[in-house]
Amino acid sequence: MFLDGDDWRAYFDAMEHDAWRLETLDVYTMPQEEEGLRRFLTGEPLTAEATAAWTARVRGYRETGRSIGRVHVLTRPLTDYLHYEFAHYRHNVGAGEDIRILDLTDRPNPGLPDRDFWLFDDRRVVLMNYRRDGTQINRQVHDGDSAPYSAWKRLAIAESVPFLEYVKDHG
Repeated sequence: MFLDGDDWRAYFDAMEHDAWRLETLDVYTMPQEEEGLRRFLTGEPLTAEATAAWTARVRGYRETGRSIGRVHVLTRPLTDYLHYEFAHYRHNVGAGEDIRILDLTDRPNPGLPDRDFWLFDDRRVVLMNYRRDGTQINRQVHDGDSAPYSAWKRLAIAESVPFLEYVKDHG
């Protein structure tokens, strides 16, 4: 099953305890971000208003006892897109999202897959499918075993550092 629009929002919001994402790309080509990215690259700061819809959702989840987290796997040097995404992350962390960074510049991959996914309540998986340029193809519900995804989540968290700690040295 593929998820889009209201179906994706409903699937996401149906989480009982937590939603967690593994991000593996250096660039995400999202049409709705084009203008904001362009302005950011010309030196305009990313305001809290630019991230307000997501941060409001994160706060809402937190208020109901649910959590949102992610680990972004990357290598340096950071792409322009990652600098832009980091500006978003600062607002997201302020809203209560647990964002962590796993930098593989000077170390081998500890065994994580080379693909993005969301994991809900450690039992429901949505595969995030992208083209090589970072353009999203679709979101696909994974009907198989969620255990490997839960194991990858634990591994990614254990091997990563909190975002604010990472940007002290690399931000």
